[in-house]
Amino acid sequence: MPPSSSSIRKTVEAYLARHPGEREALSGLLAALDQPADVTARTTLPGHVTCSAVVIDRQGRVLHIRHRATGGLMLAPGGHIEPADRTLLAAALREVSEEAGIAPGALCLTRQLLGSPIDIDVHDIDGNPAKGEPAHRHYDVRYVFCLAGEEPPAIALQDAEVSGAQWLPQPEVTSPTLRAKLLQARLDGQPEPVNASALIHDGAGRYLLHLRDHKPGVIWESGAFALLGGGRTHDDQSLEATLLRELSEEVPDLRLEDLMPYAVEDATSIDGLSVPVRVFAGRWRGNPDRLRLHEGVLLHWFTPDELDRLRLSPATRALIRRHAAENPPDDGRAVAPPVWDGGDRVVLNGVGVHLHLEDDEGRVLLGLRHPDSKYAGDTWHYLAGRCEQESALACLVREAREEAGLVIDPADVELAHVVHVVDSPDSLPLMQLVFRAHRWEGTPEVREPDKCLTWKWWPTHELPDRLVSYTRTAISDIAKGRAFSQMGW
Repeated sequence: MPPSSSSIRKTVEAYLARHPGEREALSGLLAALDQPADVTARTTLPGHVTCSAVVIDRQGRVLHIRHRATGGLMLAPGGHIEPADRTLLAAALREVSEEAGIAPGALCLTRQLLGSPIDIDVHDIDGNPAKGEPAHRHYDVRYVFCLAGEEPPAIALQDAEVSGAQWLPQPEVTSPTLRAKLLQARLDGQPEPVNASALIHDGAGRYLLHLRDHKPGVIWESGAFALLGGGRTHDDQSLEATLLRELSEEVPDLRLEDLMPYAVEDATSIDGLSVPVRVFAGRWRGNPDRLRLHEGVLLHWFTPDELDRLRLSPATRALIRRHAAENPPDDGRAVAPPVWDGGDRVVLNGVGVHLHLEDDEGRVLLGLRHPDSKYAGDTWHYLAGRCEQESALACLVREAREEAGLVIDPADVELAHVVHVVDSPDSLPLMQLVFRAHRWEGTPEVREPDKCLTWKWWPTHELPDRLVSYTRTAISDIAKGRAFSQMGW
């Protein structure tokens, strides 16, 4: 079934939100979408929708083919929508495959445009008495793709409709409207990840996988186990922001620790496009049965030895096994020993202290941990430490002096937030106390270079991507006036 008028209107309105000056030029298309006729059918007059594929190689050149039907004009591959085309984008992919022999798997979306059209061109078509076609109008929706591989694929022309092909520099693109938008977008043809996924592990050899709904043609990797995550949107400021948004939509109660970029995985979209996926590794040790799951069927822990039993993409299977080989089970956290007191089982909780400092501009102090740190290497974190045989305030004052050369009077400190963290039912729960100091002496300096590389003041609305998860939670909740949060329970 071809795309509906309502879905096309949604695409057009999103395009006009980026190009409001073109609304009058597209008034005929908007009027056609209000009519009962199928605007994708070539028999719909006085105009109908067509689709084109703008393919850019690694040198920034754009593929043009010589269409016989246009008298030999050099244009981007494109044409009419067929009944089997599920979306406008799918129609553009089919056209470039038919006319130039470039399969969808050789192409990927660009970060700048994602799955949105770069241009909607309106042009008049002369009548063709031989086919019984009167003069009419095409509303050509144009999508941009870059090559997934280093070298351009071999061109296999559709002889019946195409007589030649050429890669043209962007300033020589034949369509004026397309040329202007390409030059404005500054597309260089270099593929980059446009999706983000989470490789979630418990530090003890288990990996959390998501069983997707079985809806072929609608859901990517339908009915299979996969990593949590999804596609970037135009509103996402980074791929980590994409992942955090997707997790909040799919599993709102899930909070990951040590979230860091790990690898790029090659996947295939519903339309057959190549999709580079930025995979972030993060740790969590909770019970997935206690999580609210808004999308998919279930979440479950698996060991690498169990993966062959699952319907799982080979790339994801290989990625998990690679991570497992590089990170042998060693959680780095103490196991909570049971204490028996009068017949009742008491589980000990560890206590960590953290210093929340804000300067006169409202920026918060964070330190970049050494890459070789056993915990959160190459990641930003509060000035922090584990309580020894001492009070929490005494620990805070000691750590501030030892790590950053800051002198703090306990009288100038207040408890700002508590994060209760647990990674798994048998690991040591941690009560992370975050103290705010209103006054201090000294300028932050690196006193323990084997633990911290640098100190920096960060605006709370521009925190670094590589930031310990519960630190990010604490900073956000402190700004909202919340005193308590919990993660992993």
